[in-house]
Amino acid sequence: MTASDLKNDVLDEMARVLSVEAGALTQMAGALGAPHREAIDILRAVTGRVVVAGVGKSGHVGRKIAATFASTGTPAQFVHPTEASHGDLGMITAGDACLVLSNSGETTELADLLTYARRFSIPLIAITRRAQSTLAREADVVLLLPDADEACPMGMAPTTSTTATLALGDALAVALMMGRGFGRDDFRVFHPGGKLGAQLLRVEAVMVPAADLPLVEASLPMRQGLVSMSGKGFGVLGVTEDGTPGSQLTGIITDGDLRRHLDRLFDATVGEVATAGPKVIAPDALASEAVQVMNEKKITALFVVDEAGRPLGLIRLHDCLRAGVA
Repeated sequence: MTASDLKNDVLDEMARVLSVEAGALTQMAGALGAPHREAIDILRAVTGRVVVAGVGKSGHVGRKIAATFASTGTPAQFVHPTEASHGDLGMITAGDACLVLSNSGETTELADLLTYARRFSIPLIAITRRAQSTLAREADVVLLLPDADEACPMGMAPTTSTTATLALGDALAVALMMGRGFGRDDFRVFHPGGKLGAQLLRVEAVMVPAADLPLVEASLPMRQGLVSMSGKGFGVLGVTEDGTPGSQLTGIITDGDLRRHLDRLFDATVGEVATAGPKVIAPDALASEAVQVMNEKKITALFVVDEAGRPLGLIRLHDCLRAGVA
């Protein structure tokens, strides 16, 4: 076998795995029905937490499902069944619901957790492939995985089953998220750090407040406007009806405006040099939207105004970049 043949065989095998797992997901999507609605109703009614449990690969998947629930508005935690048998059952309360994962439904380490849930009438949702398994019989609701072969050529390594379990967990989390009306502001609360947090920053969180900005009225001589503009060091000069933040923004002067009127700067008024009707943005817009506008217009700053057009602040491109907004 040549190196080229080996390379093609490897790619063919990868394509087969992806095809098998994609087929299982398609099969599962077509089988959604009453049990899934019932599961959502149980999870939505939880006053405590959704407790996710599983052993082995199901445990790894369960940790991710619990994390997805928690980050999208459904309080959740992962409890390992073995640790549960040694005291962690105390983490599960009457206000919780259990989401238990087991492809076979016969995982012996689940026994104590199942008994505990039944004893204290804690709702139990099972994700399993076997409808007649011990786990399925003990559960209030059973969400069946597709009866599909594992993508592993020996049919042994959890592959298709873990992909299906993970995808079903995502589907439950997103359905709950939509049902609760979980929006961008909620997402920002749970994701303040990293790239996600930066993408959800509002303009008002990044802007320079109006009180710190150079604002003048149009009738002011440009030579005095230059002093004000230079003194603040923002590279822009705002023009309002009376030179204060309390009146409507009517124009803006940038370095580009200064260059275009260089021959008459000391004879003109601010209003004669300013660009009228400048591009502005609202304080509750996303900072990423401001970056997009600045990139499109090839500018480096935007005035932030209220509904009446009064300046509230200034958002600058480099401040956005420093905050991680791109």
